[in-house]
Amino acid sequence: MKPSDVLDEPPIKGGAGSACGIYTDGQEFYVEENGRMPEGFCSWAWNDLTKVLHTLRFNGNYHFFEEPGVSVNCCTDGLRPVIFKLERV
Repeated sequence: MKPSDVLDEPPIKGGAGSACGIYTDGQEFYVEENGRMPEGFCSWAWNDLTKVLHTLRFNGNYHFFEEPGVSVNCCTDGLRPVIFKLERV
């Protein structure tokens, strides 16, 4: 998402800003059995997703998602949020 998708005048210095530059649409990452953060993943986003990832890794499900082993979450960067679909494979 870009700040302009949500805000008429983003409160950031130097202009309107842009979408997160770390990820590209459709990019995929895999968490190995060791549960470590994949190379190239944003450590701030990883921190936001860790609890959900651990739940899915240990066969937990979220009752509000129709498909078992799936969750949709985002990082907490309010100006350039990235939305992640997490799937247990």
